[in-house]
Amino acid sequence: MQHTISVLVKNEAGALSRMINLFSARGYNIESLTVSTTIDTKYARATIVVTHCDDAVVEQILKQLHKLIPVIKVSDLTPDNSITRELVFIKVDAKSEVEALLKIAAEFGAKIINVSPKTYTIQAVCNEEQLKSLIELLRPIGIKDVVRSGAVSILLNNVL
Repeated sequence: MQHTISVLVKNEAGALSRMINLFSARGYNIESLTVSTTIDTKYARATIVVTHCDDAVVEQILKQLHKLIPVIKVSDLTPDNSITRELVFIKVDAKSEVEALLKIAAEFGAKIINVSPKTYTIQAVCNEEQLKSLIELLRPIGIKDVVRSGAVSILLNNVL
């Protein structure tokens, strides 16, 4: 099962390293990691997506993250209490049918952000399921490259 964990930390050198070491030392795999400062630059928020962890393992991860010195708050974000999105750039073969490409892009609210003689580059912001669907629809057209930002999440009706 996939879990999205939000960690608010003091924005200081070594904070990210300590969090990542916690996962690495225990053999937990991080599927996605996104970190940036908050509105107050004294703090940073890390959004960590882990997979193949049951609820008991995630509970243990949350407790261990709470013990780290720079950590202010830790939350397990579920689809019921948060919104999660990811930015993706997909480079497709320029020999593809432009009308089909434009139709698929429009279905996902994606934009063509670059056109070259060899490729079209598409930008989309979607959730995990939409991202997988977009890639599967573009695969027959000829995907050349995919670059993903990593997930970002925000709680609904609450403040971290």
